[in-house]
Amino acid sequence: MKKHLFKTIILGSLIGLGFAFSSMAQDINFGRGDVLVKIPSTYSNSDSYPLVILLHGYTSNGRRIDNYFKVSDFVDDYGFLFVAPDGTQETTGRQNRFWNASDACCNFFDSEVDDSGYIRSIIEEMQKVYNVDGRRIYLIGHSNGGFMSYRMAYEHSDKISAIVSLAGANHSDQRDPPPNAVHILQIHGTNDRIIDFQGGDTREYFNGRGGRYPGALRSVRRWADYNGCAEAGAGRELRDLEASLPGHETGVLKFEIGCKEGGSAELWTIASGVHSPMFSDTFAAQVVEWLLAHPKNN
Repeated sequence: MKKHLFKTIILGSLIGLGFAFSSMAQDINFGRGDVLVKIPSTYSNSDSYPLVILLHGYTSNGRRIDNYFKVSDFVDDYGFLFVAPDGTQETTGRQNRFWNASDACCNFFDSEVDDSGYIRSIIEEMQKVYNVDGRRIYLIGHSNGGFMSYRMAYEHSDKISAIVSLAGANHSDQRDPPPNAVHILQIHGTNDRIIDFQGGDTREYFNGRGGRYPGALRSVRRWADYNGCAEAGAGRELRDLEASLPGHETGVLKFEIGCKEGGSAELWTIASGVHSPMFSDTFAAQVVEWLLAHPKNN
């Protein structure tokens, strides 16, 4: 690990000493092969920066999901560190990349890979090399990456400030609340036929492999409960997230009253939206702004 990160440590030192770089993309090996990392051109070791980790869906990879979400386009505008890792490649079947996130998705060949530990190690290595703001460590995930984001929020609530899950879902079993509050945003289309808005079972689509998962509202309500939020007085608004649908098609439901400090739960429902929406020009900026507005409480 130390050998893989040596060139990154040197780079971080040069930036900290005031060497000028344009907004920078680089490949860093955190122990499983090269990972896409971007840092703002204004980076200075004297300032702390949010960290945003983007997790791809089943069959995808870090670069592909970055090209789709375009979150890293805003590294300079909003001043954050960005990482887009790859999941493990299956050793059987079609050798798709996946995250071992939940019983439902998407470890379909019983791998024992510890993705939860791997992603935490990425966070910790980034903290060693760069000045990461510990109150602003965020995950964004699509589909399988959304499932993985929920797992990280639950298992690493000491680290994770907030997550955004697009077309993912929370764990299906009843559990005690995690030790720390985490801000949760679920984005989901009502016409999603892969991960159903109402919940379902991935065994219907993946040759009998997988399991049940909760719907979007149930996932959000579970985290509203974990975070101690009241359902009464939940706020509502409209947003425009989908370019192919007219007007402000996305309804927003917010659970933010009475929550533990550092916690909230929110659902953005894309009316007639599908599993992989055609994003509006402002989608990525809206997601980044939501994350940055939801730091941890300590």
